[in-house]
Amino acid sequence: MKILHTADWHIGKKLHKHELSKDFDLFIKWLCKTILEQKIDVLIVSGDVFDLANPSSEARKQYYRALMQLRKLNCKIIVTGGNHDSPAMLDAPREILRELDMHVIGGLPKNLEDAIIPVSKNGKTEVVIAAIPFLRDSDLRTANDGATYEDRLKAIRKGIQNTFFDAAEICGKKFPGVPALAMGHLFAAGAETSESERDIQIGNQAAFNALQFGEYFNYIALGHIHKPQKLSAAVPAYYSGSPLPLSFSERKDEKRILILDTKKGWTPESLPVPVFRKLLRITGNIETLKLKLSVLEDHHELDSLIELELKEEHYDAQKIYELDELATSFKTAGYEIVKHRADFENRIKGAAEIYGDSRQLEDLKPKEVFTQLIAEHHYDPETEKELTAAFDELLEEVQQTDKNPE
Repeated sequence: MKILHTADWHIGKKLHKHELSKDFDLFIKWLCKTILEQKIDVLIVSGDVFDLANPSSEARKQYYRALMQLRKLNCKIIVTGGNHDSPAMLDAPREILRELDMHVIGGLPKNLEDAIIPVSKNGKTEVVIAAIPFLRDSDLRTANDGATYEDRLKAIRKGIQNTFFDAAEICGKKFPGVPALAMGHLFAAGAETSESERDIQIGNQAAFNALQFGEYFNYIALGHIHKPQKLSAAVPAYYSGSPLPLSFSERKDEKRILILDTKKGWTPESLPVPVFRKLLRITGNIETLKLKLSVLEDHHELDSLIELELKEEHYDAQKIYELDELATSFKTAGYEIVKHRADFENRIKGAAEIYGDSRQLEDLKPKEVFTQLIAEHHYDPETEKELTAAFDELLEEVQQTDKNPE
């Protein structure tokens, strides 16, 4: 049996307000071709299907179009929700999709057995998949789990471990002797992140040790981290990474999907995803920027997106004006400057300047603002930890709330 592992599609994602819908359409076209060529039996998507909990109507249409394209390939499809997804929104068409041999697990079911999916081939169960979605705080902790910061972290880690152990026990009892695979969407200790992942489970402080997955599952198919990588675990555990670069920090990552052939074993083959759009970060003084932009050659594929960074030794308001002029007047077919900023080496910036005109609102993360504010007060370390933990939990709750459109 051949299984294709991918994750973190982030349908509806905008990169500095630039739509990436065309990129996703090209990825799905390539994915369908790959599934046919590789004779894939099962496609698993480990969370963050959408970029927002309340995606736009266009993003939802794109999701269903993708599912219908994939459905034509006679490939079983299993999708789990991530921290960006609304469990209720993903789960809503669950019964209809199941009739089409698509299993969508948006949030942790009340009965964990509902997340255990056997996969058959030629009338025989070849593998069983524990489709575990992103585990929210309410799934992991109770009111009796302790009040201190460290107690909460331990309770979350223990809750994640218990969920995977319980899933393993169900697989063993219901499908003895059948190979088992687990899906998960979480932040594991030691994983290398990029700029585009959102902090989860108390600001990533509850990093889960991959050894706590145990030894039962033959493979752990993970989502959340956008950089493809292998974890140090007792069994093969991999982040497939996002198929598309979702921030400029990912511009050099080799995007990929992972393919398992259970006849050969449980070490996946890595298959690179084609580059549909280039992300360029151009840095230097004003003269260097002008030169580098002037030598770009026209092309007619998807526009290459440019992040322009002016680096000068001394502050000069005239240089900022020239940078703005350079960005607004730039016209080269096949390229678009989506962000520009200035960095002066010999200037100490105050807090007000850090969050002033030199940074756009979209560049600021709530955690950055909170950290800057809390730094202005003189709290003892334990109080600062408690305040930070409370902020992280509130932020996580806000980000995960399923906001109904008015």
